[in-house]
Amino acid sequence: MTIHIQFEKPKVIQALRYHFLTRKEIRLMIILVNVFALLAITLYMLKIIRPEPFFLGTALWIVLMISFWFVLPGLVYKRTTTFQHEFDMDFDNEGFTLRHDKSAKKWPWAALQSFTESPHFFHFYFDSRSFILVPKSGCKDQDEVHELRTLIRDHVKKS
Repeated sequence: MTIHIQFEKPKVIQALRYHFLTRKEIRLMIILVNVFALLAITLYMLKIIRPEPFFLGTALWIVLMISFWFVLPGLVYKRTTTFQHEFDMDFDNEGFTLRHDKSAKKWPWAALQSFTESPHFFHFYFDSRSFILVPKSGCKDQDEVHELRTLIRDHVKKS
């Protein structure tokens, strides 16, 4: 099966948000900041503390959300030239090949540690930080998306 890969910026930004917000360390940080903010507002309402810790918790939460929702995906998109090019990707039972006008790179399925599916992409993870986005829009129809999903599930564990 061969799909044509052409990235659309809004969809890539959304996929990068999904990537960042599914990382365990980022989810843990968001939970801790939320717990701190809730504790601070509770203690402030009970007049045990002054309002500064509550405002600090709120400011931390806002900075984190802006960072993970806008800043980090935007930086990764700008710094990664891959999103500016078009590719073809071939899938078979042995692995997958990423082809560009000037070169090609083949990976066996064993090279992938895991994969995740978001609304518009398959995320292929080589390790916890290295990944490739494979857009579903490169498939001709939903049947081909389902066929690709089945092929991936047969060879790679889902994260």
